[in-house]
Formats: sequence, C-alpha cells, structure tokens
Amino acid sequence: MDNKPKNNNPRPASQNRPGSNQNQQRNNGQSQGNSLRKSSRGAAIRAQKRVNEDATRLINSVLATTSPSDQSRPRANQIDDTPRLKVIGLGGMDGAGSKNMMLVEYKNDAVVIDAGNDLSVDLPGINYGIADTTYLETIKNKLRAYIITHGHLDHIGGLPHIVPLYPAPIYGSKFTIGRVQEIFENFGLPLPEGFELKTVMMNEDTHERLKIGEFFVELVRVTHSIPGSTVVVLDTPVGRIINTGDFRLDPNPLDHERTDVDRLKQLGDEGVLALFSESTSTERPGRTPSESTIEQSFVDIMDRAPGRIFVGLFSTNMNRVQMIINAAIHHNRKIAMDGRSMVSTLEMAVRHGFMKVPKGTFVPIASVPNMKDTDVVVVCTGSQGEPSSALQRMASGEHRHIKLKEQDTVVLSSSPIPESGNDKLVGSMVDGLMMKGVHVFEHRFHEIDNIGPLHVSGHASRDEYADMISYLKPQFFIPIYGPFRSKRRHIDIAIEQGIPRKNTANVGNGEILAFTPTSMENAGQVPHGTVLVDQTGAIVSSVVIKDRLVLAEEGLVAVVLTIDRKNGNLMTSPDIISRGFIYMRDNEELMNGFRTELRRAVQQRFKRVDLDRFKQELKEHITHYLFEQTQRSPIVIPVVNIVGGGKVETKIVDGNTGNGQYQAAKTPEEIAAAQQRRFQEMRSKLLSQDARTD
Repeated sequence: MDNKPKNNNPRPASQNRPGSNQNQQRNNGQSQGNSLRKSSRGAAIRAQKRVNEDATRLINSVLATTSPSDQSRPRANQIDDTPRLKVIGLGGMDGAGSKNMMLVEYKNDAVVIDAGNDLSVDLPGINYGIADTTYLETIKNKLRAYIITHGHLDHIGGLPHIVPLYPAPIYGSKFTIGRVQEIFENFGLPLPEGFELKTVMMNEDTHERLKIGEFFVELVRVTHSIPGSTVVVLDTPVGRIINTGDFRLDPNPLDHERTDVDRLKQLGDEGVLALFSESTSTERPGRTPSESTIEQSFVDIMDRAPGRIFVGLFSTNMNRVQMIINAAIHHNRKIAMDGRSMVSTLEMAVRHGFMKVPKGTFVPIASVPNMKDTDVVVVCTGSQGEPSSALQRMASGEHRHIKLKEQDTVVLSSSPIPESGNDKLVGSMVDGLMMKGVHVFEHRFHEIDNIGPLHVSGHASRDEYADMISYLKPQFFIPIYGPFRSKRRHIDIAIEQGIPRKNTANVGNGEILAFTPTSMENAGQVPHGTVLVDQTGAIVSSVVIKDRLVLAEEGLVAVVLTIDRKNGNLMTSPDIISRGFIYMRDNEELMNGFRTELRRAVQQRFKRVDLDRFKQELKEHITHYLFEQTQRSPIVIPVVNIVGGGKVETKIVDGNTGNGQYQAAKTPEEIAAAQQRRFQEMRSKLLSQDARTD
C-alpha cells in the first residue's frame, strides 16, 4: 500500500457529550452569574466517568481490541505440537490495511510476513501505530525470519521496534532490503546494545528457494508503486501458502519489470493450499491503468508551464521520479529534490542501480531561488497535504528556501488515500497554493484542466484480482490487507473464479486459521491490537493518551494547599492553577467561592479523618464543586503541604486514582521554614506566569 500520511487533527474525546453546546457560555464565565446549580456529588462523579469513558472509547477505536497492558486476557500456549499450520494476521486485517503483519507457525518454526506501521492514527502526540506483538513474546523461540513483500512503511515501518525484541534475519528483494536498512539507519532511538541487523537479499528473477526452518521461501516479482515488490511463496509441511503483498498487473511498467505471470501460473499448476491476497481496491471495476499512461502528461505540463514546476508525490515512488527526471531532461531543466524521506530513498535507489540519473541533473534546493524559472523542476513530498511536508511548507509560506509566486505550477501526482481523511488536508493546501496565484494540477481534476492523467494507483482493480486467483488456483482463499467490506468483495470475486464459499474466510486481526492439507478452520484468537508510537519513536501508554484527551476536552485544575499540622488551618490562601478549563481573571466570583469552599473543606475534614482519606475526599469535593458551578469535569490534582510537628510532608494526589506519595523532609523546624519560603517563591512565580494562574 502507498505510504500513508499522518493526520494531525485529533477530535476531542467527548465532542458530542451531553451539555457540550454550553461550552461557549462556560468559557466566557457567564455561568457563575446564574443561580447556583444544585448537582449531587453522584452527578459530578458520573460526569467525570463519562468523560473518561469517551476518551477510552476513542482510544479503543484505534487500539482495536487488546493492548499490551491488558494482563487479564488469555494468553496462547507456548508449546503446540498439533500438526497444523497456523496463520495469524496480527495486523492489516481491518481498516485500510495498515500495520500489515502476518504470522505463519508450524510446530517449532514460525516466520513473520511484513511488519508495518499505521500512519493514520489520529490521537494527540502520536505519530503512528504498530501491531501488538504480545503473542510473539510467547513463541519467540520459534521465530526464524521476517519476510517482506515490499518497502512501503505500512509493510516495514514496525521493523525497528519489533526485530530488536525478537531478532531474526529479514528476507526481501534487493530494493526492499535497501529500504529496510534505510529505516533502521534513520530510526530515531538507539537500538539495544548488541543488536545486529541481519538481512538476506533474494533474487526474485531466478526463483531461488531458501530454507527457513521447516519452510522454503521464494519471492516472485510483481508490479506495484515501488520497485522490488514481490509475492511471497511459502512452502510448508502442510502445503503451499502465498501472500501477494500489494500488487497491480501493469502490462507496461516504466522499469519494464512486469509481474512474473508465467511463474505465478506455474505455481498454481503445482498446487496452492491457501492464497492470502491484498484487497485494497476490490470495489474498483476493470483494470488499473498502466504507469506508462501518465508519462506524456508530465511532458505536456512542462511544455505549457511558464515558470518553475513543483511536483508532489509519494517519497518511495521511484518509477514516478524517474519519469519526471526523463521529462525534465527532455526540457533541459534541472531537478531539485526536497523532503528528507524522498532524498534518502533516492540515494538508496541510485546506490543500488534502480535509477538512471545523468551526471549534473540534480541541484541543491537552496539554489532554486537563484535559477531561471524555466530551468528547474522541484520534486518534493506533500502530495497528501501532510502538515510538515515540503509542499505544505511552501503553501503556507514557511519553507526555508522557496517562496512561491504567480508563474509557478504545482502538480499533485497522487490522489487522496482512501480511509485516511486526507481530502480536507489536500483541499486546504491547494487553497493556500491558489491564494498565491499558483496554478495547481490535480489528478482528480485533470479532465477539467484539459491535461492527461497524473496518477495511477499502485493497487489492482477487480479484473486483476480475479486474474491473480485464476493464476494460482488456491484450494482456500483469504482476503487480507483491507477493510472488511473490501475483503467481502474480494471473496465474491473468488467465488466467481470457482472457489467454494466454504473455502473462504474473512478474518480479523488476531484470529487463528489452522490448516491441514485438506481443511481450514478458525482456531481461536491470540492477543492483538495497536501499540502507539510518538514523534521520537518511543512507545506511549494508552493511559497517557487518555489523559491527553481528557485534558483537551475538559482541562486541568491544580490546587496547592499548605496546612499547619498542629491546628489544621491553612497557612496561606489556596493557590489554584487552571489550564484549559476557564480563564480565571474573567471568573473572579467563581474563584473566590472556590477558595472559600477549600478553606471550609480543610477546617471540617483535615483533623477528623486520616490523611489519605482527606486527600481523596478533597479531590471528590473539588470535582463536585467545579461540576456544580460549570457543568465540566476537569482533571483535578490536589497538592497538599503539611507543615509543623517536626517535619514537612507533601503529597501530590493523582488526578485519576486519588493515590499519591509522601515526600518527607530531612530536618525539623528549620526545614519547615525553608519549605514555607520555597512555597512562597513558587507561588510568586506562578502568579507572574500568565493570566491563567491566580
């Protein structure tokens, strides 16, 4: 599948919860002017529970079912000597077919086919998701290899996270292994000490077969939107299974590397137990046009363009880049590349001989402003409107070297990726480009612009999916790498090709398919789901994301109290810090009432209950009071300083659980005085920070 951009517009966790239409009134501080709302403590607690449940539901919609922190779920047996072949989709069996990952297991041997990421995860601070590998932990002693179909991130992006934990050699075509090495080199985090990346380049043209444990693997060339794409053929003791990876049957690819149809037919004649075929575009009729059909369009645009030309496309589509290079050379234009991922992939492609680039063709992006407009073409990332991409920065006027002008032409050589919600991002970027007077060519409107097509899909259409099934003639058929509806359509295609419906299965992530030479059955589930990764490459707990969602919706209130241990009175006025909740200077009446309530709570309860009980009751009291006044339930963090009695204790109470930890001082009364001075300094600093601190 083509690389997916990140969408950085997370929706609030409880955008549609009851009462949300009152938010503007609350934010303007008008509510406290009304008569006091009479809300029970239970109503406040229930409202806070609803906020947390909304956040949990949003997280679960991304995490799917299980997560690594769920210790209560059943775990698979570590030893299973049943003479059946087990195939498990750990990722890619839902949605748009992202974080693709399939496990094949037989007795004491297992291999993983693909290990991608999901760049469409829409949660605050999250860059992408990878498949939950809890089940791999239970069988890591069996793991013999990772076999990769092709080099798109939704098939290889999880490798730097997964392979160091469960080491095994990575098998793939020459270009694919180059991409694997590239993402390990560019990975943002240090790899574990002693880890060594082991790769095996296979020749998809010679039909070599390599032994991996009880299995034999072969790669067969197939066309896609990235070089080196292959079908994975795995011969097992039970029978032959085939994973198509992403493919189209292009009869005239630019690199002349056509799908090896003859070998596919030969494999079908020899016998295929099960075919696992990608299902991205099974709802598209006919055949996907050849890549060669768009070559003339770039030539025509360069004939017509009055100035500089900027082409946005996927960073891994090296055949498309080669096409643009050929057209630019024909028009005596130089090429400038922009976008770190694109430059990195190009360097790798040139190094391995996949690109033909005459010397002197490329110029640095920094030199473009000093060149004659008709002498340059800029090839860059950003065709999907990605917020940090080169083209988006040009559209917003934030690019370091390029300032767009009226005579410029921008070509978007792509279509918004299905299931990603990128239409809005692309539309916003095009608006920004057109506001600068730039002429924009988009593939989806090429007929309006009287220009030829500017993009072809990297995925098959219905007739090609049917051809793949007819070539391989499998006994069993399982659609993979696509949403449920697309896989359902794929099963319909298989039935039209003569596969009995009882020999098909539309399974989800984690479901075990168990094969014998004559049967297929669903044998239960293994732990599965999504692990979240932030911009640095670090794993992020779902608990952290839940807090971010609640903060985004309801905000945070921190209350700092300093209490005299001897008499139980407050030593200073309560300090209240609000973030994302209300604007405190416009809510003076509410704040004064809040302080009064805090003083009353301390006087009534501090000396009458133990300290832990007091902390929990204080949190509940604050939650109730704020909900009664505003009908909102922010995260509440009480901080209690106990001064006197020979020691100073501070307890910060967790905003969710009410639990906390004491921090004891080292010395007696002198430390109490120092604590008081420090507290006053902290209070002064907070007061001078900004208007939201009171």
